[in-house]
Amino acid sequence: MSNEWQNLDLLNPTDVHKMLRETVRAFADSEVEPQALEHDRAERFNLPLFRKLGELGLLGITVPEQYGGSGLDAVATVIAHEELSASDPGFCLAYLAHAMLFVNNLSVNGSEEQKKRFLPGVCDGTKVGAMAMSEPNYGTDVMGMETTAVRDGDHYVINGQKMWITNGCVDDEGTPADLVWVYAKTGEKNGRAQLSTFIVEKGMPGYAVGQKIRDKTGMRASNTAELVFANCRVPVANLVGKEGDSVHHMMRNLELERLALAAMSLGIARRSLDVMVKYSKERHSFGKPLHSFGQIQRHIAESYAEYRACATYVYDTARRMRLESAGNRLDSDGVKLITTTLAKEIADRAIQVLGGYGYVGEYVVERLWRDSKLLEIGGGTIEAHQKNITRDLTRD
Repeated sequence: MSNEWQNLDLLNPTDVHKMLRETVRAFADSEVEPQALEHDRAERFNLPLFRKLGELGLLGITVPEQYGGSGLDAVATVIAHEELSASDPGFCLAYLAHAMLFVNNLSVNGSEEQKKRFLPGVCDGTKVGAMAMSEPNYGTDVMGMETTAVRDGDHYVINGQKMWITNGCVDDEGTPADLVWVYAKTGEKNGRAQLSTFIVEKGMPGYAVGQKIRDKTGMRASNTAELVFANCRVPVANLVGKEGDSVHHMMRNLELERLALAAMSLGIARRSLDVMVKYSKERHSFGKPLHSFGQIQRHIAESYAEYRACATYVYDTARRMRLESAGNRLDSDGVKLITTTLAKEIADRAIQVLGGYGYVGEYVVERLWRDSKLLEIGGGTIEAHQKNITRDLTRD
């Protein structure tokens, strides 16, 4: 199959974007693809490979160059996530948790002193970042979180648990992430929880990994962990902004996070389409190539049209997104809502086309199918997107 449909100007609007895609695709083919199945089976994060993303400038892809980043835009973010997830969505999810949930969050919302202190290390890969928002009893209902932070002199004391934290630990020994962007309740104002943001560093007393979460359906190449904060003392200098600023921080970063998750869905969909097309040309049944049968043609044709439609929507939304401000929630919700479900459906079709071969790990698509389900849950459930979109469209 010709790959011209993967290299249209819409997907590579500038020479810089085209060069970035070529670079990341070559890295994914040579470095990410060979290890993907092994690390999925072992439920192990490939930390040495992750650090190589720093050499490519991907870990700080949206960070200004003065802090060690690449200074690129939302379109570049989409390209990186699409290309990496086409080989290994689990590894790409660990990248997203670092580069979007911690690094971009800090780049947009942190103070000058915080950016100078923390960004160089997370951009070059010497330090791994994570973001801790979800809790054992609260996910989408973020205002209900129970983790608290109480001012005590020149420190805050944080107590609580965080759950489902990607990059919460970086190895099987339970080594915590070097830096965690933590949301905690610092009181109430006008009857509503006041949420504040803290940068917690590895080695701070009271910060530990509770458990590494195993036996996930998919995304097994990214580590997921419970984090425990037990009288964790964090310097006042590690408060981001002012008390009560967290909702503002979340909104400014959530749009890019959801766009990146939609881009991961594009990578899964495109790879699944590639696999089913290749297999339909090589496999023969009743003396004919598989793609000559109408049932198979439907799977291929619908998948192609849906991928192209989603890619158009995702890249158009990326083109219009400004990293330093919110304002694209309608479409950041929209692209994630539509692409995540379609990625799962296209991966499912690929399994159907391959039959028994599609059901085993060697042929990739069963892993893509398992990985795709998380994208309907993480970064906002599809039900949350439906609520947000309807509310925005019906607001007077």
